[in-house]
Amino acid sequence: MTAPAPTSRHGWRSLDAAAGGLAVDLGLYAISAAFAAVTAATSTLAPHRAWGAVAAVGYLVAALAVTGQLLLRHRDPGSPLAGLPARWVVTASAWTATALLPVVLQSLQRAGGRTDRAQEEVVVVEESGRRLVDTGTPYLGHDAIAALPPGEQLLGYTPYQPGMALFGLPRALLDTGLTDARVWFAVGTAVALALAVRTLRSTHRPAGAPATAPVLRGVQAATVLPVCALTLATGGDDLPVLALCLLALAYAAVDRPGRAGVAVGLAGALKLFAWPVALVLIVWGLTRRAGLRVAAGALGVPIAALLPVLLVDSDALIENVLRFPLGLGLVSSPAQSPFPGQLIAANLPAGRALAAGLLLAAGLAIAVRLARRPPRSATSVALVCGYGLLAAILLMPSTRFGYLLYPLAFLVWAPALDRPGSGNQRAETRDGA
Repeated sequence: MTAPAPTSRHGWRSLDAAAGGLAVDLGLYAISAAFAAVTAATSTLAPHRAWGAVAAVGYLVAALAVTGQLLLRHRDPGSPLAGLPARWVVTASAWTATALLPVVLQSLQRAGGRTDRAQEEVVVVEESGRRLVDTGTPYLGHDAIAALPPGEQLLGYTPYQPGMALFGLPRALLDTGLTDARVWFAVGTAVALALAVRTLRSTHRPAGAPATAPVLRGVQAATVLPVCALTLATGGDDLPVLALCLLALAYAAVDRPGRAGVAVGLAGALKLFAWPVALVLIVWGLTRRAGLRVAAGALGVPIAALLPVLLVDSDALIENVLRFPLGLGLVSSPAQSPFPGQLIAANLPAGRALAAGLLLAAGLAIAVRLARRPPRSATSVALVCGYGLLAAILLMPSTRFGYLLYPLAFLVWAPALDRPGSGNQRAETRDGA
């Protein structure tokens, strides 16, 4: 029953190791360059076109650099310019050119008067930061949203957890290009990923050795992959959430359940997408007699963020974080990517109820899986979260294409969580991951 899984993983690892990992690097950057170029030429969203025009060049330069590395490796297989440290340099340079540079450019252009250089979520987060300073809550209540002009009611909703408003505070205090929420999303993402890499490197290598190739591949999936770079440059609120979840998984991989709970708790204080990850990590903690230590941070941090806002205006909190995502607000979410759940909801009789039923069935299946075979390794946690969120995103009646960055990153991050000699691989096979 479990034999095909190791075979499949072995096949991917063999492909990933081709030419010392450079073959996949080249494919990643070349395909990404094509995607960015098409986005620049055809997207109907101005921030996306602006991203594509800059990112296409960055990806192309990265692809040319990897081509040079392949030629060097062919001539001299031991060349340091074609080794793992050099691949890290190319990855960091590619992220700078395809994500960080567009963030800065669009933020400065927006501060200079361009109103088409940010997606709506940037404005929503910044306004939530301003309201937090002025009123003590990032949310508008039902009546306040209803009083807005019809075209502005959507922007009146803040469908995030209270912690997300912190990224809007710099703009509330000083209106400049560098106080754009995306700049601080990028800072938070970089810090969390750096901590995750440091955590994994501390147990994956001898002193002085470079970080392992699976860690690099996981970082690439969270940074230079177009769905991540584009999201950070144009909206960005999902990236610090994703990075904190990856940090939580890294702490789990090195048996630090308390820190894993705090990291995923910080993510949950930003967005609901982290809550399923927190649940799976708590189950993992229970298998190691550390469930309470994980839960203390995973549940305690979001509750601590919610309580002050709940005391200030409980109805506004419920209106924004429950009624609106459930489709019970004054306006509907514009998230309408053509995934199966949305197509079913839009085109079949009682389609919304049918899509909700399928989503519930998927959730129950995952719950049964967790009860019968709880994940005993960080790798298994990442796989359960990846496949579970992929199923949920595909079946949700209202969703976005960009949400795929979560399952993609979790699934690619999973091999980076293997600890040599720790029994993680045996536990993974036992879990049926």
